[in-house]
Amino acid sequence: MLNDLLENNRNWSEERKRANPQYFERLSRLQKPQYLWIGCSDSRVPANTITGLEPGEVFVHRNVANMVHPSDLNLLSVLEYAVDVLEVSHVIVCGHYGCGGIHASQEDHRHGIVDHWLQPIRDVADRNKDCLAQVPDQTSKLDLLCELNVRAQVERLAGTPILQAAWKNGRRVRVHGWVYGLRDGLISDLHCSVPDLQSFDELK
Repeated sequence: MLNDLLENNRNWSEERKRANPQYFERLSRLQKPQYLWIGCSDSRVPANTITGLEPGEVFVHRNVANMVHPSDLNLLSVLEYAVDVLEVSHVIVCGHYGCGGIHASQEDHRHGIVDHWLQPIRDVADRNKDCLAQVPDQTSKLDLLCELNVRAQVERLAGTPILQAAWKNGRRVRVHGWVYGLRDGLISDLHCSVPDLQSFDELK
């Protein structure tokens, strides 16, 4: 099976070079994406593929359930590099319906260390329990929780010292919340973008 992957890679490389002989030379010289994508690790949600972007056009960080943990040095390092060095214009938090992390957060049995990772989703569910209680079926309830979680992560992201400092220094970088549908392949804008400090302050 691993040999299949290597063969696929060779075929892909040859196809790219046939279409554009300078493709890899150009790609190796420059990384200037306009987007940082913070998405779920789920293998069905590849950022480049679902947005139609080429390699080099989107900087990507993925973790279980597209979380923004204040203690996650991996995510914070990616964010700092994207904002301060690459100078991206847009930071996108993208969740997806049918997320295993969202589902696991609402089960009442232990899963292991991931339970600690997913605790903020339970906190989101607790804060919105009245709203969630009005949803008639479990699938729709989990879909709504997925959206609420994306909104919460957008707010967390906007509150990081990295973005706060960028906005104070006049940088034009916007944070967005999106959700992807596995059943139709479409991305929906949750209309919770934060473009600047004033907008962040209005969230409080």
